[in-house]
Amino acid sequence: MEDAALTARKILRAVAAPHIIDNKSLDVNVSLGGSTYPDAAQDAESLLGQADAAMYEAKQHGRNRYEFFRSDMRVRLATRLALEGDLRYALGRNEFLLHYQPKIDLKTGLITGMEALIRWLHPERGMLLPAAFVPIAEECGLILPIGQWVLLEACRQSRAWSDSGLGVMPVAVNVSAVEFQGKDFLSGVRAVLISTGMEPQNLELELTESVLMQDAESAMVTLLALKAMGIRLAIDDFGTGYSSFTYLRRFPVDTLKVDQSFVQEITADPEGKTMVDAMINIGKSLNHRVIAEGVETRSQLDFLQRHGCGEGQGYYFSHPVVADHAKSLFKDGLQQGLVH
Repeated sequence: MEDAALTARKILRAVAAPHIIDNKSLDVNVSLGGSTYPDAAQDAESLLGQADAAMYEAKQHGRNRYEFFRSDMRVRLATRLALEGDLRYALGRNEFLLHYQPKIDLKTGLITGMEALIRWLHPERGMLLPAAFVPIAEECGLILPIGQWVLLEACRQSRAWSDSGLGVMPVAVNVSAVEFQGKDFLSGVRAVLISTGMEPQNLELELTESVLMQDAESAMVTLLALKAMGIRLAIDDFGTGYSSFTYLRRFPVDTLKVDQSFVQEITADPEGKTMVDAMINIGKSLNHRVIAEGVETRSQLDFLQRHGCGEGQGYYFSHPVVADHAKSLFKDGLQQGLVH
């Protein structure tokens, strides 16, 4: 194992070094998994399967690292394989549903829109949050049909709210890297807008910095095509990625969503306050909407209001709720607002 670990470290160093291809510097992540004979397994097929499980362990712990198979991974491997098998049938069995979390104007307390968040009502495991199954869906290719279902259902629900007399209800949908880079992404979005009758300006697509920066120039082309349709665009989890100010200025986005990890530090760390204030000012300088994610306390809300953050989202206002409850929130919010 010591020799294998030495080789793994050499591979990590070699791949992590900058690679200049076609005059572009490519930064490549690598995750390595290993297993040893005869301790881990007795045959090649089992050894490869366990090395694969160890590789997923390395990916889940931040990438750019290696892991060797351990006995405690067996249960996680079996769970993952079972979930992947169930995931292949979940869409056909109508096991997915959407919850909606409101975005709040921090001056008026009124709801400015809803973010659609997928849930999996597993027949045996109960309600599963995205972190439990979305990474698996991305790795096995199922995220494409699942993402298309989310977009279609969110737009359909927004139109249903509007048709019921609530007025315009903008809805936001998260887009993964696999979806965004898919060859049929733009045509799929266009087809959903047509089939639901959704007004493009009432749809906002949320993309993380890391998704946009994987291939910034290609991302720019797709973003411009989406803007040409009239769709609004948001950078999600702002502050956790690697986007430069140059690209922030060039990307045709409308909204910056300050990641909840920074909002949580407002009351815990003086430097956290400085970071959030800086991100709010960046958004303002670019004439973007700024939404703070993960607002949970009155003191966080007070800070955001004092520093001119336009909107907020988090448990302080509402947990993600089913569509009927979201409709009630919208009715109540129209009358009295959700900022107490």
